[in-house]
Amino acid sequence: MKTLPTSSRVLASLLAFMVLFLASCGSKEGKVEGVNMLYGTESKVWKTDKELSAGGDKVKQTDTQEDERITFFANGQYNMTSPAGAVNGKYTFDQPNKKIMLTPDGATTSNSFDVVTLTDDKLTLKSPEGAELRLEKE
Repeated sequence: MKTLPTSSRVLASLLAFMVLFLASCGSKEGKVEGVNMLYGTESKVWKTDKELSAGGDKVKQTDTQEDERITFFANGQYNMTSPAGAVNGKYTFDQPNKKIMLTPDGATTSNSFDVVTLTDDKLTLKSPEGAELRLEKE
């Protein structure tokens, strides 16, 4: 069996390391970081990047939907705004189970979502039915 010269083995090892490093760092999808990524230092505004149906098909956004924003605050409050109006409420984030629950003010029920991705600039929420809402930091 023929062995590679030392310099070739080192180069091959470095190349393999770089490929593994880039593969592990390349995609943030599926990564759920700390709750502070949700609200930044005090608050953070999120806007829709993409919506997927339960079947995985892209859902076309209307002009109104493109203007919708949700702001999460460090104190557990949220605010959703659109051209049609605003909704305020409270949220709880269960990081170990990757779930967020939104309860509008005055409501007796909450809306629960799986948190698929949460990084500094990406937030993906999945409904119990399987639809996904991919948000990006504004």
